[in-house]
Amino acid sequence: GLHTERAHAALGMEACVTLGMLDDGQAERLVEAGLTAYNHNLDTGPEFYGEIVTTRTYEDRLQTLAAVRRAGIEMCCGGIIGMGESVRDRAHMLQVLASFDPHPESVPINALAAIEGTPLEGRPPVDSLELVRMIATTRILMPKSRVRLSAGRSGLSREAQILCLVAGANSIFYGEKLLTAGNPGLDADAALFSALSARGQGGCAAKQ
Repeated sequence: GLHTERAHAALGMEACVTLGMLDDGQAERLVEAGLTAYNHNLDTGPEFYGEIVTTRTYEDRLQTLAAVRRAGIEMCCGGIIGMGESVRDRAHMLQVLASFDPHPESVPINALAAIEGTPLEGRPPVDSLELVRMIATTRILMPKSRVRLSAGRSGLSREAQILCLVAGANSIFYGEKLLTAGNPGLDADAALFSALSARGQGGCAAKQ
């Protein structure tokens, strides 16, 4: 809540939250509480969106993102691949993201985590090279954004993760769980960075 964000700000920490739809007044209250960034994904392209989400429209999401921008909050906005969308749907989502001026500060690229009991539980795993291509295209279109290798990372080999990082991802979500899906353990990520001779820079304290 707002008290948590004020505590983060008092400690000099950056904080990123995902809280659904926002209007201008709500966004301004989050700014007053010290919020750094707001996560609100488009999920997919506008043509395929209605096949996945029925509780709110694509325009609703764009209006929330506009409120975030007007309030001066950093934007964390990306999408998911592997839900049955076409390559054209993926490209259109990236086109919408790249049309923001300025581009989103952070663009999470997620591979679907097919959760048992959900309508998409039977979807096959995303081919790792499809994820690499998506990340590379995102990097070309939004060269200054933090491109986050996000959900689905636990299903990738070390080599596939390295390919994603070489292709343009320069951020990961660090920790044992990402929303409802598992995430690589801290030791595994430390070993990955060691293999790359890379050092973490730090980032937002993510709060779901």
